[in-house]
Amino acid sequence: MKIISVVGYKKTGKTTLVEHLVSTLSKRGSVGTIKHMHGHRINTPGTDTWKHANAGADVVVAVTPEELVKFSRNNNLTAAIDELANEGMDFAVVEGFKDSKLPKIALGDVKAAGIIKQLENPESADIEELVEMILKQPEYHTLDSLVHKVRKSKDFGKTGAIGTFTGIVRAQNKGARTEYLEFEEYGGLARQKMDEICVSLREKEGIIDVLMHHRTGIIPAGEDIVYIVVAAGHREQLFHVLREAIERLKLEVPIWKKEHTVEGEWWVHEEN
Repeated sequence: MKIISVVGYKKTGKTTLVEHLVSTLSKRGSVGTIKHMHGHRINTPGTDTWKHANAGADVVVAVTPEELVKFSRNNNLTAAIDELANEGMDFAVVEGFKDSKLPKIALGDVKAAGIIKQLENPESADIEELVEMILKQPEYHTLDSLVHKVRKSKDFGKTGAIGTFTGIVRAQNKGARTEYLEFEEYGGLARQKMDEICVSLREKEGIIDVLMHHRTGIIPAGEDIVYIVVAAGHREQLFHVLREAIERLKLEVPIWKKEHTVEGEWWVHEEN
């Protein structure tokens, strides 16, 4: 999923620009949006859904013939982005969250990190140019988003099994407590190599599709690092290819790992 954020002060036309982007991006794939509501409350006090939540429900889902609305607690931008990715969206357009690390299109004189294009107003935007910039952004994936993608494979009808692997940051490693890991790659080479591995594994008998994704940057203890999804005609064909995918990613993909523990930090070689 490609992500872009539109930021600006009030009355600068953020929603108008979001509408233009969604209209154009929807011709290229599925689009989800996120709106920063600041202090607004959507689950109105006194309604039945509010009563459910007030009684102690952690998640409340309201369903009508036209809508499904989910109310939950302790939300943040990452959780919202994951919701869109889990639904298999190709694009996410975020309105607001100027303090985030997302790539941004900025309206007016707002200052924020990650701005890739500054515009005076929505009318000055070349939408096709902005779309091309969005297409160059890195992919964001969850395990569910990769499974969605595999299910869209042209030969998915031949699939009898899907196997997945999720690598996680260990909090305890050889007696030391890990606070977070830091992963770096250079110039898209890691993505290129992962694509090559997937193409190679798809050639094996009975394999319908193989996808993998490795996160980079700082990943705290307990969070996901890598996802691999394999679809095969039969489970016997699936298991050894899933294992080979894991081992080849560790050995062949040029990603460097730095471990940050309570005792210090150091670059490390991949371990089992």
